[in-house]
Amino acid sequence: MEMKEKETTMKMMMKQIREEPLDSLLSPARQQAMEILTQLSHTKPILNVRERVELVSTCVRSVFSLPSVQAMQEKDEAKAEVIQTLYHQTLDSLQKLLNALLIEDPTPAGLKSILEIIGLPIGQQRLASNGSRVSPLSPQPLGPWMNSGKAHERARAVNSNVSVLNHTLVTLPFFMSSGFPALGLLLGRLLLRIGDPDEEIGREALDGITILYTILDLQKRTKDKEEINKKELYENNKRFLGPYNPVSPCQNILRVIAEFGDFLGPQQVKDLLLAALEGLNDISEAQGKDSGEMMQLASEVTLSSVLEWYRHRALEVVPEILQGIYMQLSHIQEPRAREVALLPISFLASSFMTEVVVALLMCPLPLDSNGAEMWRQLILRKPSCDVRDLLDLLLTTLKEKPVTKKGRASIVPLAAASGLCELLSVNSCVGRVRRIYPQLLLALLIQVHYHIGLHLPSRVAPRKDAKDDTQLSVFVPVRWMVKVVKTLLLKMGCSYESAFLEEQGGWEFMGQAENHYRGVSLLARAMVNYSCQEACRILYLLIPLLERGDEKHKITGTAFFVELFHMEQVRRIPEEYSLGRMAEGLNHRDPIMKLLSIRGLVILARRSEKMAKVQALLPSMVKSLKNMDGALVVEAVHDLNTIFKGQGRKLDSSVYVEMLQILLPHFSDAREEVRVPCINVYGKVVQKLRVPRTQALKEQLTSTLLPLLLIMQEGNAKVGQVNSHRDNIFTFLSQSLEFAKNPQASLRKSSVIFIGSLVPCMENIMTEEKLDEVKATLELLRHDPEASVCIYAAQAQDHIMASCWRNSWPLPHGDSWVCDPSSTHRWSPSCESLPTSHQRRSWIMQALSSWKTSLKQ
Repeated sequence: MEMKEKETTMKMMMKQIREEPLDSLLSPARQQAMEILTQLSHTKPILNVRERVELVSTCVRSVFSLPSVQAMQEKDEAKAEVIQTLYHQTLDSLQKLLNALLIEDPTPAGLKSILEIIGLPIGQQRLASNGSRVSPLSPQPLGPWMNSGKAHERARAVNSNVSVLNHTLVTLPFFMSSGFPALGLLLGRLLLRIGDPDEEIGREALDGITILYTILDLQKRTKDKEEINKKELYENNKRFLGPYNPVSPCQNILRVIAEFGDFLGPQQVKDLLLAALEGLNDISEAQGKDSGEMMQLASEVTLSSVLEWYRHRALEVVPEILQGIYMQLSHIQEPRAREVALLPISFLASSFMTEVVVALLMCPLPLDSNGAEMWRQLILRKPSCDVRDLLDLLLTTLKEKPVTKKGRASIVPLAAASGLCELLSVNSCVGRVRRIYPQLLLALLIQVHYHIGLHLPSRVAPRKDAKDDTQLSVFVPVRWMVKVVKTLLLKMGCSYESAFLEEQGGWEFMGQAENHYRGVSLLARAMVNYSCQEACRILYLLIPLLERGDEKHKITGTAFFVELFHMEQVRRIPEEYSLGRMAEGLNHRDPIMKLLSIRGLVILARRSEKMAKVQALLPSMVKSLKNMDGALVVEAVHDLNTIFKGQGRKLDSSVYVEMLQILLPHFSDAREEVRVPCINVYGKVVQKLRVPRTQALKEQLTSTLLPLLLIMQEGNAKVGQVNSHRDNIFTFLSQSLEFAKNPQASLRKSSVIFIGSLVPCMENIMTEEKLDEVKATLELLRHDPEASVCIYAAQAQDHIMASCWRNSWPLPHGDSWVCDPSSTHRWSPSCESLPTSHQRRSWIMQALSSWKTSLKQ
């Protein structure tokens, strides 16, 4: 038969089978179609894998889904005998088809495909017309046919599996050098059926296991070149495994698992465990309570015995086992059944703790109820892993940076923190945590810093079944890490400290890049204020900790460390680790480290024995504020004020000059919370100055005059009337040109007014270069987005232009801005005699026009 003809015929028969009703057996059409398909299997070419899957799945579903024979007979009593006969013929036709397919492909792979298809989940048997898999139509949890809630479906599945096994034993056309295919899965499902409430199913399942054992035994003897009678070997194995015990089927299960030990490798142990989990799926009403309880008992006995005897073989498959448990838990709701499903975790952790923890770190985040329960199982049930070793392992993981060797973000530290959070919910674990509480706290705080702005792999995503109902709709890793810190604090009895941070906004600060150190400082300050017993241990731990790590590591550690200087125990620390380390920090490249070092020195200065040494470092402390952000300067100066008060008027004036130089640039800061404190502190520093004042100090004070004047006036037209300090006139001009670039419109306006009044006063001292700079600045400001700035810039240009004609200054050649109006207008060059409309209006209108144009762009 040609390929196309065979394919066409097969599709027609399968279409006919699909069209047969699944709730009744009224004609032999289904049976006849399968008989034709059986005949086709003997022809060439043989079916490919996709075709075999489609064929077997279609036929199995069509037959297994039929109601029980009794139900069909009750529905049509007149045809009861016909239905009985037709049913057995149909079932026999299916079995012949399966056997024929095995003969067509007499290989381990061929046998495996048939056994797996027979045992496929019910919903996965649904196929589209083109043979491709489609999603199940119903949302209920899926289970294999052998675990169906309907006894007649279980019976059909067991019968088909046993028949295929029996046919394999009789023919056995191949030697399975790699072991029996799908051994663990098939054995596990048959073991569960030994405990079936229907004794006939239990008895047949045990018979199937006997056949399976005989096949494996025969393969072993064939390898050793022994001549064996198959029937005799089967009878011997039947006696060896024992008769079916309907009163206590668990005895049969235990005996089978014990005797199959020689044939169970890592993969078989894994499959056997996962098959046993299938028996714990939620019980349907059709199964009934008794059936569900017996299934649960069979699963528990299977899991416990396999784990007790063979868990040492499961080392290499631990991740797969835990992944299977995680997936299966979604279909198990009954509390006792969930306890049984979680048994492998505690058993495996008692032998392979590291491997189990590594596997749990791969659970999706944030943890849902299933992932959380798996973590707690590590210490809730016996046998369990050593809690001390478990916590040490998590601590080691939390010390890792959340970045892989290839530079990619790593989820492992966040997963470890989540696992720790779940362990903390177990009361028996809290006492053990206290042993390494300081290390855990610092590791978590550093992880918070690392996770700020960190983008983790895509598998980290919001989950509908997330354990914490109050969590944010978008999962932000750093916030989750902060939550773990808070949980740790509360479990260690630090509720006052946690509440203090809540009030001060410390938890929010902790997760922000610019404020992280503030959040950490608040936490340390709270622990000192509330006399936390662990603060002293943290102090000693930080001494070596600050010697290593990157910048984020050091900032977090230092922020905590300096606040602990308030403690009396700091006296016991060698000075090189306290004052010496802070002095070194003044030269650090990171401004936050400089700020924290100043903070630390100020706290140390409160101790009389440290005051003199800290005061000696004051010049270095002030110098470290150069080029620092205004907000940090304000914070540092606030701390430094303590030392300035202690110094009185003894301090060298050069320190004051440097402090004034640092504060001055921040007078024009757009942030009022920076600008106002800097001006305020500047005034207080000036009040401390001694007489006579040095030339450097005088120059510094003079350079402050214009900025203060501009800030105070904010647009007053008289701001430019400066009659003294004519020697500093170029300094004033340069400063006003700088203020013309300020982001605050009021300061730009004041500087423009000042420039318009100052330049005419400069007469013969004005240089061509400076006049070009003035011109460029005013021309730019005529296009300012603020209307008032445009107007004042135009007025300043007008005023300066008139002064240039009057004073005959050296003007740049070819300058189109400044020209003699007498050449184009027949009026006097005198500024005072110019008509008002020509003095101002043209410039103002042009300025307003420029402003409007800029707004439209």
